[in-house]
Amino acid sequence: MYTLNCNGSLVNLSTPAIMGIVNVTTDSFYEGSRATKADDIVNKASRMLEDGATFLDVGGYSTRPGAEEVSETEELQRVLPAIEAIIKNFPKAIISIDTFRANVAQKALETGAAMVNDISGGLLDPEMLSTVARFQVPYIMMHMRGNPHTMMENTTYENITTDILHYFSERLAAARSAGINDVIVDPGFGFSKTREQNFELFNHLELFNALQTPVLVGISRKSMIYKTLQTSPEEALNGTTALHSIALQKGASILRVHDVKEAVECVTLYQNLKQGS
Repeated sequence: MYTLNCNGSLVNLSTPAIMGIVNVTTDSFYEGSRATKADDIVNKASRMLEDGATFLDVGGYSTRPGAEEVSETEELQRVLPAIEAIIKNFPKAIISIDTFRANVAQKALETGAAMVNDISGGLLDPEMLSTVARFQVPYIMMHMRGNPHTMMENTTYENITTDILHYFSERLAAARSAGINDVIVDPGFGFSKTREQNFELFNHLELFNALQTPVLVGISRKSMIYKTLQTSPEEALNGTTALHSIALQKGASILRVHDVKEAVECVTLYQNLKQGS
């Protein structure tokens, strides 16, 4: 059983939790995840919290392949007002800041965020681990090679599952050495991985439980789903739900999703299935 200390509130992950995606961007791959106006952000947060989200993941930098570069100043101008608006309307909301920049993480945490979601595992900003440790918040470290603009040039592995497990063993050691207590690992589906590699990795997802940390799965409406089904992100909810069910069976502790209600239903059915075994 894992627990996370989020600004003094303990979150018990004995029941898998749902993290709702709030993209304060204009170019995230799924248009339905975007919210740039204050009212839209608050409405999206309200709906996700009502539907059962434990966390809200606020990001101001699209990391889809080919996304435009976003300056640190612009990223801050996007995410800080969003965090302020959510906290003002929902003071108990647990907000994650989705960034690989330590200064953005710091200012977001000072504004009210309670955890950090870093696609680079601390490798794109040498100050990230010490910043997270200073605030003593949970840290989600993802696997990616290079940066969002070069990641799909780095998809050669000796064995994708063992290579990524080795990556996490090193990054977990670095996080522990920095003084971070609560670490969540995210295998990084879609980042530095071909569609076929995503499925190979997903097929061995249960092996990540050996790291003895919560595992976050972020596959919602991604290309591994919609390209396989020859559809679009807008039509990929059913495929997402199918893989979410399998991810839960393989030990996922957190699902990062666009569609909270459907993901919560997956967890409810999975929990009842476990109780009936």
